Amino acid sequence: SGCMQSSTSLSSVARPFAFGQQATDTALNVTLIVALLVTTVSLGCTMDIAKITAHLRRPKGVAIAVMAQYSIMPLTAFILGKLFQLGTSESLAILTCGCCPGGNLSNIFSLALRGDINFSIVMTACSMVLAIGLMPLLLYLYSGGLNEGDLEGKIPYKGIITSLVLMLIPCAIGIILNEKKPQYTGFVTKVGVVVLLLSSAAIIVLSVANEGSCIMVVFSPSLLGSSALMPLTGFLLGYVVSAAFKLDDRCRWTVCMETGCQNTQLCSTILKIAFAPEIIGPLYFFPLLYLLFQLGEGLLLILIFRIHDRKKKSRGK
Repeated sequence: SGCMQSSTSLSSVARPFAFGQQATDTALNVTLIVALLVTTVSLGCTMDIAKITAHLRRPKGVAIAVMAQYSIMPLTAFILGKLFQLGTSESLAILTCGCCPGGNLSNIFSLALRGDINFSIVMTACSMVLAIGLMPLLLYLYSGGLNEGDLEGKIPYKGIITSLVLMLIPCAIGIILNEKKPQYTGFVTKVGVVVLLLSSAAIIVLSVANEGSCIMVVFSPSLLGSSALMPLTGFLLGYVVSAAFKLDDRCRWTVCMETGCQNTQLCSTILKIAFAPEIIGPLYFFPLLYLLFQLGEGLLLILIFRIHDRKKKSRGK
C-alpha cells in the first residue's frame, strides 16, 4: 500500500529489502549500463570530426541550440513539477531528465524532417560534452526550489559527473571507428538501434520483476502529464527560439528536435545507478515513459510536416 502513497519522499516506495542483493536488480543495472555503452558507441560512429570542426567555426547555430537545450528543458521540468505539485523525488526525477543532454533519436527525427543532419550531430556532441559541467550545475540551482527542504547529500553530483565523463569514452571509440574503419560504422549504428529496442523491452520486464506493483507509481496522472508535456514543450519552444534568432528552416527543425529529445538511456542509468534507491525508488523508469511520448510526439510532428510539405509541393506544381 505504501507504493501508491503520494509523498515528498519515495522512502515508502523503496522496497524493504536491499536492491543490490536481488538478481533482477543486478541484471537491470547491467542491462542499463550495456545499453548505454553500445548506443553511445553507435552515436560516436555518426560523428565526423571534420564536420564538427566546420560547424564550430560558425558557432552561432550551435550556441543557440545549446542555449535552447539547457534553458528550455530544465526550466520546463521545474515548472511542471510545480504545476503538478509533485513531491521532491518525483520533481528530482523529471528535473534530472530535463537536465540531460540530447539523445541520438534527435538525429533520426532531424533527418526525417529534412533538417541539417550534420548540425544535429554537432549539437548532440556539444550537449554531451557540456553536460559534464552544466548538468550538475543546473541540478544544484533548480533543486533549491523543490518542495521539500534540504536535499544536501541526496543528489550524487560526483556520481553524475563520473557517469558523464565515462560516457565520453565509448563515444570517442565510435568517433575513432568512424575515422579509421568507416566501413563498419553502418553496422555498428544498426546494432545500436537494435540494442536500444531490445534493452528497452528488457528494462521493462526486469523493472516489473524487481519493483512489482511499485512500478505503477510512475504511471500516476501527474507523471504521465509531465512526460507528455515535456517533449512537446521542448519541440515547440526549440523551434520558436531558433526562428527568433533567424536560423534557416532546416536548422529550425534541427534545433526543435534536438531540444525536445533527451538522452533517456543516460537519464535512466544515472537515476538507477548514481542515486540512492530510497531517494528515487522506481522513478528511474520515468525516462522510458518520457521516451514513449518523445517518440510518439516526434512522429506526429514528422507526419504533420510531411503532409504540409506534400500540399505545398502540389500547390507549387
